[in-house]
Amino acid sequence: MARLICFDMDGVIFRPTNVWMEAHRAFGTYEEGRELTAKYVHADYARLVEEVVGRLWKGRDAAPFLSLIGSIPYLPGVEETFAELKGRGYTTAIISGSSLLLARRAQEDLSIDFIYANELVIEDGIVTGAFRWPVAGDPEKKLAVLKGLVAELGTTLADTVYVGDDAIDIAVFREVGTSVAFNSHSKDLKRLATHVVESDDLRKVLPLIPHS
Repeated sequence: MARLICFDMDGVIFRPTNVWMEAHRAFGTYEEGRELTAKYVHADYARLVEEVVGRLWKGRDAAPFLSLIGSIPYLPGVEETFAELKGRGYTTAIISGSSLLLARRAQEDLSIDFIYANELVIEDGIVTGAFRWPVAGDPEKKLAVLKGLVAELGTTLADTVYVGDDAIDIAVFREVGTSVAFNSHSKDLKRLATHVVESDDLRKVLPLIPHS
């Protein structure tokens, strides 16, 4: 049976806590994007996608976004943490509402086994207006993705570790055997967590992860 550890991405593996807001900065749509996000991110994610990707970003040159994806820094200790987890025999995964392109970068750099994230569709260097969002902004969507992975691997939620930093991770924290609230500002998430790490160095989670 696989030993599975899953990570949120923004604020856990990479420095920014919201890559989509950084994308708004790159595209010059930050103020309107901030207002739309506050209004729709939890209430109506489909409407948020329609307003942002289908209206604000559609037809734009994707170069600023692609440059952003390539420049976002990792948090301290990320490379060492994933190497150690691989050495312990863990299967690793990212489940995030962030960018699939950013998750692919992490997968390539860190040899992560599975990635689930949202895709801003780009063709011929242009933002098409399409968006694929398996994770969305819904805590239950994230949990559903995790349950599917657990079933695929033949393991259980009770034997799964999840590292997250935001309230959207609450549904997952309620179900997994070991949960780590990493450098989180969410009091609700911290209350649910098996462990709380008040640091941005990912290596701090290693002593909290079961060895067997």
